[in-house]
Amino acid sequence: MSNRHLARTIAMQSLYEWDFKGMVQEKLPQILKHNLKEFAPDFDDKGFAESIVKGVVDHLKEINNLITKYAPEWPLEQITIVDRNVLRIGIFELKFSPEIPPKVAINEAIELAKTFGGESSGKFVNGVLGTIFKKMENGEEKKQKDSQ
Repeated sequence: MSNRHLARTIAMQSLYEWDFKGMVQEKLPQILKHNLKEFAPDFDDKGFAESIVKGVVDHLKEINNLITKYAPEWPLEQITIVDRNVLRIGIFELKFSPEIPPKVAINEAIELAKTFGGESSGKFVNGVLGTIFKKMENGEEKKQKDSQ
């Protein structure tokens, strides 16, 4: 597993736990720290996982609005916690991480969904992120520089 894929996996697990436990922002750094120690004690690129988690939280409202807009038949609270947080990571990388190529952001999110989600999670994530990407290509959604 590549370092960046591992970082995305830990970020997803941390966001999942945070979401499951009620999204108390003050608890998120401790959750991430615990997961890094538990699942990747010798991991040398912890900053990437931290930047994903921080970026998702910093842009959470806009990211959630995009999920709602591009998955209208699925109210946010009815999307499984795994799929919701995989989408959050994918959208963060797609829209706010100019250094991540869009196809990498989409493919990584699909892999996370297939690994941790349900039977149709990969297709669902691919559909939502693919639609957002097409809108970005058409100029309807713009990739934004991260303000971090």
